[in-house]
Amino acid sequence: MNDTTVMLVDDQDMMRTGMAMIIGTHAGLRVIGEAADGLTAIERDAELQPDVILMDVRMPGLDGIEATRRIIDARPEARVLMLTTFDLDEYAFGGLNAGASGFLLKDAPPAELIAAIRTIAEGNAIVSPRVTRAMLDLYQGQLPDPAGRSSSPLGMLSEREHEVLRAIGRGLSNTEIAQELFLSESTVKTHVGRVLAKLELRDRVHAVIYAYRNGLVKNAGQ
Repeated sequence: MNDTTVMLVDDQDMMRTGMAMIIGTHAGLRVIGEAADGLTAIERDAELQPDVILMDVRMPGLDGIEATRRIIDARPEARVLMLTTFDLDEYAFGGLNAGASGFLLKDAPPAELIAAIRTIAEGNAIVSPRVTRAMLDLYQGQLPDPAGRSSSPLGMLSEREHEVLRAIGRGLSNTEIAQELFLSESTVKTHVGRVLAKLELRDRVHAVIYAYRNGLVKNAGQ
């Protein structure tokens, strides 16, 4: 199996060095490029075509949001993980519409970073629950409609699929959903796929937004 290739985009040299060291200790992952700003990231992506891009949100010149938008426009299969410093980083929210596959806080534990890279490389989306809940609570009135309409066919979902959607909205991983609902991970993965297909949602990130928009999740305690 080929290694998952990763590109690091951050204007802080120490941050890139730290992430590279962490990633370099895990089999199957390989850093193939770095960039300190958005414009360089776009150029390097076209040249290297990495599987996963770790993208800082705030950078001088072209920020991570616009860089992500241009990269996804040019290469739709690119997978971008936005890195944010604060739970309430208003700029990170724009990454949803830019095509990012998820968010992660920069102070996330190394194991969480590695898991996020592997998850995104598999074609899934990931969101740090802290970032998701904080931003969605703050911007609830500004949330985009993931399916391009004000309402969607929730009635098409089975009772189990409703449970899975609510769990996704709470920021649970497939493993956590499986434990909570007493299902196998493969069964959860199947349910997640059906939920996305029935509601015409692009990925897990938009499923979280959908759950909030439709009142399935109202706060972190639910």
